[in-house]
Amino acid sequence: MNTLRPFVIQLNDDGTYHLNVQPDGTALTRLAASAVVFWARKAIERRGRFHIALSGGSTPRTLFELLATAEFARQILWERVHVWWGDERDVPPDHADSNFRMANEALLRHVPLPAENVHRVRTELGAEAAAADYEHEILAAFEMQPGAGGWPVFDLLLLGMGDDGHTASLFSGSAALEPGERLVLANRVEKLHTTRITFTAPLINAADTVIFLVAGAGKAPMLRRVLLGEYDAVALPSQSIMPAGKLFWMTDAAAAAQVAEGPAYPQGEFIYRRMGEGE
Repeated sequence: MNTLRPFVIQLNDDGTYHLNVQPDGTALTRLAASAVVFWARKAIERRGRFHIALSGGSTPRTLFELLATAEFARQILWERVHVWWGDERDVPPDHADSNFRMANEALLRHVPLPAENVHRVRTELGAEAAAADYEHEILAAFEMQPGAGGWPVFDLLLLGMGDDGHTASLFSGSAALEPGERLVLANRVEKLHTTRITFTAPLINAADTVIFLVAGAGKAPMLRRVLLGEYDAVALPSQSIMPAGKLFWMTDAAAAAQVAEGPAYPQGEFIYRRMGEGE
C-alpha cells in the first residue's frame, strides 16, 4: 500500500500558484475531478456559465472518464457548461488522434451537455482557416469584438506537459511562441512533421485558473527543469504559462519525485519566485 500523504507547496509569493502532489494516479485523477466540479460550480454561481478548455492525452482521458460517472457528473449543471479545446491535431473529428474524439468518447456523450455548448475545432476547414474560425467563435462566445483589445477569460484551462517541456501545442522553436495578438494559431511543428491548432500563451495566461496534470516517473526530469531550472520559455514552453489568476501543478508522486518528496520547500528556487509571475 502506498503510504505517501498528499502535500502542497506554494510556488509564488502571492500564494496563487501551487504544486499539489498526490500519492498515485488514482488520487491525482480524483483531485482533478473534484477541482473541475469546484470551479464549475463556482463559475456557474457567479456568472451563470462555465467555460472550460480541455487537453488531450492519457491522463486527461482518465479524468474525463471519472467525470462521466454518476458520482461526479451529477454535481455539475451541464446545461451551463461550455467545452473548448486548448489544442487540436489537424485531423478529422472522428480520427483516432483527435482530442475532440477522445473527450467525446470518454465524457461528452455520457453527460447532458447541449450540443451547441460543445465548441470543437473545425479541422475540416484546414488548419489556418480552422484557427481563424476558432478565434472568431471564442470572441463571439465571450461577446468581444475582433481587434478591440483584451483577452477572453476562461474559467478553467486544463493542460499537460510533454516530455520535451511543451504544453498545449506550444512547442520549442515554433512560431506560436512569438509575441502577437492572436488567440489561436495554426502552429507548424517541424519535429512532428505536422501542424497543430493551439491556444496561444497570452490566451492561456488570461484564464482564471490553469491546471497542469502531470503523471508518471517519465515526466520527473522535465518537471524539475520546468519548475526549478533556468527560465527559458522558448526551449521549455510550459514555463511561459504564468496566468494572471491561479495556477495549479497537480502531479502524482512519481512525477514530482525530483522536485519534492514532501511539503518541505526544496533546495533551489521555483521560477515563479525568481522572476515574479506574469513577467
